Amino acid sequence: MTLPELPGVRHAEHDLPTGVRLHVAEAGDTAAPPLLAVHGWPQHWWMWRGVIPALAETHRVICPDLRGFGWSGQPADGDFAKERLADDLLALLDALGIERAGYLGHDWGGWTGWLLGIRAPERFSRLMLVSVIHPWTPRSTALLNAWRLVYQYPLAAPVLGPAIVRDGRVIRKWLETAMPAADAALFVDVLRQPERAHASSLLYRHFQLRDLPALASGRFSRARIDLPVKLLFPRGDGAQSPAQLAGVERQVPHAEVEVVDGGHLLPDERPQLVADRARAWFA
Repeated sequence: MTLPELPGVRHAEHDLPTGVRLHVAEAGDTAAPPLLAVHGWPQHWWMWRGVIPALAETHRVICPDLRGFGWSGQPADGDFAKERLADDLLALLDALGIERAGYLGHDWGGWTGWLLGIRAPERFSRLMLVSVIHPWTPRSTALLNAWRLVYQYPLAAPVLGPAIVRDGRVIRKWLETAMPAADAALFVDVLRQPERAHASSLLYRHFQLRDLPALASGRFSRARIDLPVKLLFPRGDGAQSPAQLAGVERQVPHAEVEVVDGGHLLPDERPQLVADRARAWFA
């Protein structure tokens, strides 16, 4: 499938020691402060189309496609545990010769931002995480909101999950609540490729079988992030609740939480808001 075009954006591919080739869309002066902008499911770099022009005025904006998504490759071992996504992004910074960057993440890109803040805080100046909860939600709150994860089970299922993604009708209908049909098609059409549909299913399967049990066992209970972190959270997000943001200040003392009107796909639905908040946060 042909890459969509956005004025001022250049494209490159990077073979990483993690075993994947990442496609990267980039804009802005290469000498400007670097800002890594990472998408979530079911999207790719194009989700930042309404945010890139504003941020590129002051930053080198680097928008990778995560492994298995967009125009990136996927590993031979089929590993989509979220720690592997973090491995890819650290390897990408190394490949680009970047010691330290800002980090803007949405959905799974936001969750990966948490992992990076825990593992390698020295590589980031500050984080801005959009439409994602944190890893320290109290057990009682997590249980009350467990029903919100029900949508993941059919996606994670072998055979059924890839079939749902390849069919695309349900995903497209949801995307079109936040964007024009033409943009929704740019995401759905890539996912129709069998290997991309399989990657989507593995992303959720590995979360359910590996990431979630580790989280429940308290893997990050003692972790702390001393970086400045902004959480931009839409109150209309059906997959998560603002109540799940409670307690973040215990582990992230420099966290700033802002709840705004909008749905989960906030960068598509309200790109100017996201761009304004990001410009202020990374100024």
